[in-house]
Amino acid sequence: MKIKKIRSVCLILTCIAATGLMGCGKTDTKSDTTKNPVIKIGSDSYPPYNFLNEDGIPTGIDVELAAEAFGRMGYQTEIVQINWEQKKELVESGEIDCIMGCFSMEGRLDDYRWAGPYMVSRQVVAVNENSDIYELSDLAGKNLAVQSTTKPEGIFLNRTDPRIPELGNLISLGHRELIYTFLGKGYVDAVAAHEESIIQYMKDYDTSFRILEEPLMVVGIGAAFAKNDDRGICEQMEQTLEEMRQDGTANKIIEKYLDEPEKYLEVDDLGY
Repeated sequence: MKIKKIRSVCLILTCIAATGLMGCGKTDTKSDTTKNPVIKIGSDSYPPYNFLNEDGIPTGIDVELAAEAFGRMGYQTEIVQINWEQKKELVESGEIDCIMGCFSMEGRLDDYRWAGPYMVSRQVVAVNENSDIYELSDLAGKNLAVQSTTKPEGIFLNRTDPRIPELGNLISLGHRELIYTFLGKGYVDAVAAHEESIIQYMKDYDTSFRILEEPLMVVGIGAAFAKNDDRGICEQMEQTLEEMRQDGTANKIIEKYLDEPEKYLEVDDLGY
């Protein structure tokens, strides 16, 4: 199998401050949060988890969950748009405090200190509607695009799952949007990504792909801190996210972006 990695040269690294939201039930808008310490959260554009709204302000599931959780913990949040391929180096160097952008824990448990899983996600394959690909086995000899350094890239590179056939080409792209452009133009036969991301792209761009019924993997999503981060923030974050799941706050946030929000919170059976 030929493996091709294509990096976009148009990545813009920007740091955009997102005001930390106050905890659930707090309505004192005069509270001065500027004295609270800032947590820098590294992410890339990955709707519906993190993206810029019409006013250029970071929004999305992870942006809101992080702001609420860290707000309860006494922190402000700052969303830092990063090169996703450099996420591990950035968190280990201290340039960012954690990674939170629909980040799969599967296969990475020993690479980071984790808060989570706080959500469940399916990694899936999508094809054009007129495609003759209906099962994972039909991908044999086909060309498939993934976002670089994501879980699907590892799944197809390593092929430790016997269901995964040998591809013709695996195309790794630096930006989420590019994989769908490649699929729509017929440069590849299929793409692999988080199911929520594919659904969001179809909504945003009024296009239609067909998602294969059989998932590549069901994964837990977590917030990743550096392995040697001993500040206790990760452990406090995990506890706070669980409190938000139990008190209904997480459900209320997720339902703004996804149908059937409760199914994304069924994390107890993941076995992490």
